[in-house]
Amino acid sequence: MGKIHELPVELSNQIAAGEVIERPASVVKELVENSIDAHASQVLIRVEQSGLKSIEVNDNGDGIAAEDVEVAFAPHSTSKIATDRDLFAIKTLGFRGEALASIASVSKLTVLTSTDGKSAIKADFAGNTMLSKETFARSKGTTMTVQDIFFNTPARLKYVKSLHTELNRIVDIVDRLAMGHPEISFRLIHEKKDLVWTSGNGNLQQTIAGIYGRTIASHMLSFENSDTDYEIKGYFSKPDTTRSNRSYMSMILNGRYIKNYQLSSAVVRGYGSKLMIGRFPVAVIDIKLDPNLVDINVHPTKQEVRLANESRIADLISEGIRNRLSDQNLIPSAVKNLNRKTTVDAPAYKPEQITFDAIPTLDKIDETIHEPKVAKDESAAIIPDENPILSATPIFKDPVHLEKWDERLKEESTEKINVVDNHESQTSTDELIQPEETRQEFPDLRYIGQIHGTYLVAESQDGFYLIDQHAAQERVNYEYYRDEIGKVSRDQQRLLVPIVLDYSNTEAIMIKDKKYILEDIGLHVEDFGQNSFVINTHPTWFVEGQEESTIREMIDYVLNDSKISVAAFREKNAIMMSCKRAIKANHHLDDREAMQLLHNLTKCENPYNCPHGRPVLVQFSNKDLEKMFKRIQDSHDTRESE
Repeated sequence: MGKIHELPVELSNQIAAGEVIERPASVVKELVENSIDAHASQVLIRVEQSGLKSIEVNDNGDGIAAEDVEVAFAPHSTSKIATDRDLFAIKTLGFRGEALASIASVSKLTVLTSTDGKSAIKADFAGNTMLSKETFARSKGTTMTVQDIFFNTPARLKYVKSLHTELNRIVDIVDRLAMGHPEISFRLIHEKKDLVWTSGNGNLQQTIAGIYGRTIASHMLSFENSDTDYEIKGYFSKPDTTRSNRSYMSMILNGRYIKNYQLSSAVVRGYGSKLMIGRFPVAVIDIKLDPNLVDINVHPTKQEVRLANESRIADLISEGIRNRLSDQNLIPSAVKNLNRKTTVDAPAYKPEQITFDAIPTLDKIDETIHEPKVAKDESAAIIPDENPILSATPIFKDPVHLEKWDERLKEESTEKINVVDNHESQTSTDELIQPEETRQEFPDLRYIGQIHGTYLVAESQDGFYLIDQHAAQERVNYEYYRDEIGKVSRDQQRLLVPIVLDYSNTEAIMIKDKKYILEDIGLHVEDFGQNSFVINTHPTWFVEGQEESTIREMIDYVLNDSKISVAAFREKNAIMMSCKRAIKANHHLDDREAMQLLHNLTKCENPYNCPHGRPVLVQFSNKDLEKMFKRIQDSHDTRESE
């Protein structure tokens, strides 16, 4: 008797669900993506017990036709593709026909949907079996209610994390979808508490403010870049607003949030040496391209995609950010940095308290309830209702009152909300978003003195400055060595005693393969036996007495990164050389040396940051000083003391 048999439909659906539905956040993602594909302009998500008890997604989209309700929950059923040709031009977020069938196979699901705003169909499912189908009345759109997720696959519950973790995942999913679709109003409610609430007026910067807080949004710059195939635009934070990980960088591809290391690295690369090593910006990058240039069908969750020319997109991102930063004055204000924590990691969102003894009903929300928005930025933890950037946020109604919601949005959309665009000079009634519009000239500094052999003090007409002497000379040295390495000078210094270096078999093979990179900067490495190399000359700009250590470090770069490019190799060596020659802390300079250093700094292309991204100088403005000494009174009394 044969051992091979066909799996029952119920079991195969549960196996398929394991690829798509990993946790409650997966349910939220799939259902909200369906709402977006159904052309919804408002999406309301309600969850209880971090989604483990219930998830409700309500929209005002196209709805599902009565005759399609049952087949919509069958495996591999979809309205979004019909032939294999459609797979190469996918314009929707969902298309595989697995989401609804997978969700229904591991939960108890109810759908209430209408295509005309008059009659509606309500159907109940449990484990892919339709239990009932009735006729109801509701406004146009769909409500999906998922309860008791994994009730028939209890083993899955072992892999569900804590309630706070699962709720964080849901919030993150809704955040990313909202940033990918600023034209849609999203509201996420967890047990009567608003966690995410966006206006849906199409302004991406307002959406970012609603998610990350006003402080972060006000320190973000817009940029655009494009070629014949790709259109890149978005917002990124200034170098003084950073995080310790990449999770605050969002890549949006044709409205879809994706994960792509090369594109995220391109954002960091665009900052160059203006960003501190180990720190990452807040960024939302919107990429538009022909669907034929991307393959979405490479991963069940559709967050990983295959791009036709990934390196070109990365170059456009880096170039756009680099050009946008080139016209900005990046001298940080010392007083503002003391008062706000923009470079401290924002804590993950934590609800005040989650209790399950008496869970309030969410059947109806009083329209007078309008709680403050909970933001992720600890310096802007509460965003009051009167905030202009969020003043278009709608009051959500019950599902049957979506018509009123539409009317309210139409009324509010006629109100112009003045948000300063980073490319234009406008005046806002709120100081929320006030980026510098044009690059200010580097200040004319007059040297005053030195503090602890480490910091230089200088003044100008607009205040005084503290300069980190090590960072300043690192910047001066870096630009010198960067230019020298780029010239590939033929001037060589012959060594009195040749340097012989020995390596292992694998290292020797790699060095031979990458010799051209070393030769590109004038370092000629010759074979000297099976695994040995000899160096007889070196470029004249090498630091005297550090020739061998410098050569070893250069070769180490090649060994540690087999894919290193010539440009990256030059950059790394310029940074290494600049650091070795820079003045250290606790080194006292005489007045002539200090003034010469300041003079050299003013000649730099970027005098604001050292090659590692640390600030070179900070400013205490005249106004800051007057406030510190109470010559300007606090905000409740703005009269200046005599």
